[in-house]
Amino acid sequence: MNKMEDHICWGAGHHHEGGHVLSVQGVCAGYGRVEALHELSFAVCCGRTLALVGPNGAGKSTLLNLLAGLLRPRSGEILWNGHPLTENRHEIAYVPQRSEVDWRFPLTVRGLVEMGRFPAAGLWGALNAHDRGIVDRALELMGLGDLQQRQIGALSGGQQQRCFLARALAQEAHILLLDEPFTGLDVPGTESLAEMLRTLAGEGRLVIASHHDLHTAPAIFDDCLLLKRRMIAFGPTAEVLTPPNLERAFGALLPLHPALPGLCHVAPSASHE
Repeated sequence: MNKMEDHICWGAGHHHEGGHVLSVQGVCAGYGRVEALHELSFAVCCGRTLALVGPNGAGKSTLLNLLAGLLRPRSGEILWNGHPLTENRHEIAYVPQRSEVDWRFPLTVRGLVEMGRFPAAGLWGALNAHDRGIVDRALELMGLGDLQQRQIGALSGGQQQRCFLARALAQEAHILLLDEPFTGLDVPGTESLAEMLRTLAGEGRLVIASHHDLHTAPAIFDDCLLLKRRMIAFGPTAEVLTPPNLERAFGALLPLHPALPGLCHVAPSASHE
């Protein structure tokens, strides 16, 4: 876990009393009569990348919605730095799936990233020099400086993901929530995004992402939460994604490629996100 002085802070007003820990304690959640998560408990520190893995309906999206403040738990609590998560919404940023975004909307890369400053400046407030400096730094860190006047619909899939990450950085968020960020990316795009997520975690942020590719998860994520409405396992990714745990989550399994000994691959008949 990183020391307090190691945490990135581009502006002012960030406080981290309580140990830089996201703690989920006995959380149950659902929709109507359907229970999506049951008695979920885990804790993870800043400076880590965490993968949410499980079959369709396992509760990955529900957990992201809870952390993003889009859904309230039926019971249990979620704490950030020892305080209710609802008191710290400004420190959380949600990066949606690319399929959920209308890329035809006439918006430039810089315009999208500037939206991350709206909580501080107000929807109709003009950005000041401080805000513009934060936007510039976010664009630079995500390698988008030369693309900032380009329309978002003209970008590649990897560049589009980096735009939303830059918006999250402009918000000065410390918890980044990503919904299947690697879906649809080619190998270079996947490797580039993985490196950026590791960089962001190295600066002291907590990166949490739903992820479906068991092959790539150990190389990308420090930790893994394996779900099937309840927690199957939680801990370092290579220790979680073992054949017994994966069989509990997905059912029938087949051996993976020989280059990945010890892991298994979900059989075609097993549904997964």
